Amino acid sequence: MAGADVLTVGDGDFKTQVLDSSEPVLVDFWATWCAPCRAIAPAIDALATQYKGQLKVAKIDIDQNQDTPQQYGIRSIPTLLVFKGGKVVDQIVGSVPKSKIEEAVKKAL
Repeated sequence: MAGADVLTVGDGDFKTQVLDSSEPVLVDFWATWCAPCRAIAPAIDALATQYKGQLKVAKIDIDQNQDTPQQYGIRSIPTLLVFKGGKVVDQIVGSVPKSKIEEAVKKAL
């Protein structure tokens, strides 16, 4: 359930794809059964395309990958974390407008 410019990551490749990334990474913690997650998916896909080459966008399914969400204290979904240099620089919880997500992205660029 990810757009062409969105990576699907898991516990196994989270470090290499997200923490070791040279560009900022927007990570969407989601699950297939989560309606708000599906509601923001088009905005996530659009931002991935819009900022391609400047920003990496990744999705991690919390049902199939439980270690990473636990490590970052993910309590509700959707939760979006913005990583820069391997550290969390912003967090958005819940279904929010694309403009709010884009604001967080712009701060990290």
